[in-house]
Amino acid sequence: MTLRFSASLLAATFVLGAHAQVVHVSPTGNDKAHGTQTAPVRSLATALALARQTHEHTVELAGGVYRLSAPLILTSADSGLTLKAAAHENVTLSGGTRITGWKLTDARQSVRSARIPEEIAAPRQIYVDGVRASRAQGRSPVKLTMTETGYTADSDLLSHWRHPDDLEFVYTGGNALWGEPSVGLGSWTEPRCPMSAIHGREIEMAEPCWQNSTKRVMLPNGARSANLVGPASVGKQPTYIDNAYELLGTPGEFYFDRTTHMLFYTPRKGEDLHNADVEVPVLESLLELHGSVEEPVQHVTISGITFAYAAWQEPSTSEGFSEIQANYRVTTYNGAAKQALCTLVPGGTCPFAAWTPEPGNVSATFTDDLHFTRDTFTHLGAAGLSLSGGAHRDVIEGCVFTDISGNGLELAGVDKPMAPDVEFAIKNRIEDNLFRNVGAEFHGGIPIVVGYARFTHIAHNQIDHVPYAGISIGWGGWPDKIALPGVMNRSTGNVIERNRITHFMLKLSDGGGIYTQGRTGVTIADGEHVESNVIDDQFSTGHAIYTDNGSAMITVRGNVMFNTNHDNWGSRHKDYYDGGKGDSNDPLAIEGNWWEQGDPDTAAKQVIEKNNHTITAINQAPAELLEDAGLEAGFRDLITAPTPRTAPEAPTAVSAFETSTEAYITWRPPVFEGGAPIDHYTVRSSDGLQVTLPAEKFNKLAYARMPVKRASRPRTFTVTASNAHGSSVKSLPSNPVTASTAPISRPGVPQTVKAYVEGSRASIHFGDPKDNAEGITAYAVTIRPGGRRQVFTGRRTLTLEGRHVTFVTMDGLTPGTKYTFGVSAVNPLGEGEPAWSNDSADTSQP
Repeated sequence: MTLRFSASLLAATFVLGAHAQVVHVSPTGNDKAHGTQTAPVRSLATALALARQTHEHTVELAGGVYRLSAPLILTSADSGLTLKAAAHENVTLSGGTRITGWKLTDARQSVRSARIPEEIAAPRQIYVDGVRASRAQGRSPVKLTMTETGYTADSDLLSHWRHPDDLEFVYTGGNALWGEPSVGLGSWTEPRCPMSAIHGREIEMAEPCWQNSTKRVMLPNGARSANLVGPASVGKQPTYIDNAYELLGTPGEFYFDRTTHMLFYTPRKGEDLHNADVEVPVLESLLELHGSVEEPVQHVTISGITFAYAAWQEPSTSEGFSEIQANYRVTTYNGAAKQALCTLVPGGTCPFAAWTPEPGNVSATFTDDLHFTRDTFTHLGAAGLSLSGGAHRDVIEGCVFTDISGNGLELAGVDKPMAPDVEFAIKNRIEDNLFRNVGAEFHGGIPIVVGYARFTHIAHNQIDHVPYAGISIGWGGWPDKIALPGVMNRSTGNVIERNRITHFMLKLSDGGGIYTQGRTGVTIADGEHVESNVIDDQFSTGHAIYTDNGSAMITVRGNVMFNTNHDNWGSRHKDYYDGGKGDSNDPLAIEGNWWEQGDPDTAAKQVIEKNNHTITAINQAPAELLEDAGLEAGFRDLITAPTPRTAPEAPTAVSAFETSTEAYITWRPPVFEGGAPIDHYTVRSSDGLQVTLPAEKFNKLAYARMPVKRASRPRTFTVTASNAHGSSVKSLPSNPVTASTAPISRPGVPQTVKAYVEGSRASIHFGDPKDNAEGITAYAVTIRPGGRRQVFTGRRTLTLEGRHVTFVTMDGLTPGTKYTFGVSAVNPLGEGEPAWSNDSADTSQP
């Protein structure tokens, strides 16, 4: 059921005064009233029906929660509408239902239960006093061997669980490290597939999710998958499984029994379910604006509204969540073999890369001059806001996007790259918004995702504490991997400037603070401009500003990039556009940035690098750049937007190795910190050992050390995070480790050592050793002449592997002096032999 309105709906009963321009709504109003300030109506359905009787109209909501029984639908007939909260009032449009009647079910595990109305679908999320709970999860208790239709387990344990067909297998990407593998469909993904059935030890996975995640069709030459994005198969053990009654017992986790319609939950410390507000999302859509090419929705303003408690059920169906990138998915039966593969395979659907987007819990199609101002999108199960079709001059300003399962804001699609202007996204503005804890469930989610668009302005946003990339724009560049041009499209003139992006890529890897795909214009001048952004504190490997496959006609100018993991920008790609043969690279201009990269000036093969500046501390960048990035003065109150004050969520991806005397343990920090910074971490072993590490030290080292004695059986490790409000639950355990998992000798010699000197500063680049690269915890740099030596630790040293190169910076050099730099790797057994750079002279301009 949806709420649709016509001008005559209530006209026979209610008469709105000819001069009345505001319809008033209140949770305590009466739908038989006239909608005046002294006689407000109660429901939005009534208010919008009344508003349609005027042309220039406003609906003003008094403070409170408005529970929707169906999504609000606005059409071109509602053009000119302003839907706003009354001044200084908190207004929430909720798609949720409050659950009461909790009873103690299992005293030993502190599990409570309550019945959910029959008409409500099995929830993927619940929220307790505004804090997201998660479905019960754990490491697989059985060893799994992959088959054509699923897995064979080494025991029939799972078949004896209450409802094993409710289980969902989760495959997390990110960096592989110390025995914790990366098992996504690419390290930037986290696909999920439900189980369909189990017969003893034989597990059948749900279709089409399983085929779409394990049999992505190969190119005819067999060289790579026709997707050109990630591997052909997930083909691995799941990182964890969730949604089982037998996994209950961890505070903050729940399980829903579809047979009995009972919801089971283990309360967190201090939660009293008799008084708590427990919300289950029900509606999948809260607000929809439906325009068309002929009749767009025009000049609608939504102001001061909180959109909360909406669901998304499709990942719980047999479709699962077979992710490609940025929460785009392969869907439908035979999707792996045909969907969006165009001419690369027989029968492929066009255009290439037009995979299935994630829906928005608030959505708009064909809108002109739509304004979302000072709104909040929170506690949502899909994307927060989706603007598709011909979005023209729409403005998203001063909004908060937080605690959203998937993407934050989606603008434009990827299915009509050559659409005419009337169907294209043009001149939209995304300015002065706060994005935090976006991608809370589907960790490949991104705060701002833009497909094919023209003249988009993305400026002065703050993005922090997110599991993957910050801003993604453009699409369809992957064919350069097989010497073909990327998808031709009409994107041009997009500007990304003065954004502040920090604490990103906390779970997944191979992304960036700002990530671009595909061609962005016809020339450098009309292409994409990425300017004056400040990007720092990236956790997993990737780039601060990432020009990925097919990225052409991009100017990267005047940005500050610091404490990233691997390159500040990347990378060059061969140019196959307009008949190119790959002899040159896609045109890029990288100018006047402040970074640790240190690259010398060059103009080779259509990539210009010039006038960039090496820094060794972020405050060495110009103060005006640092101060101007992020929210402008009139919007900085968003930083202190109300946040639940609670313990943080648990760390993830705990991994370890042991020597005969010590264990080394690493993990990924929480994305949701609970409204206060992490103060310290506590590491516990399965045999009762414990060590505490201050968060400041973890940020520097990226690991903890624990004294151990030889154990009779393998150990596992868990980690908790603590802030001013309490301690998280313990993480999932690491994979078991023994002393045999330790490095067996000192590390080998690092590869490809280069150094670039600029004045008193140097940027030293290197790869990991080709031999004996296990368990490296640091790299030492020695300078000649002088013999000065400095040891570098941190996440970038732990995750460096394969063909990747990272860098460190040093200050205090004498300008004009020629230096050589020796880089040696360090593991628990000692320091290896160094590799030396060639003589490096000062490259700074006089």
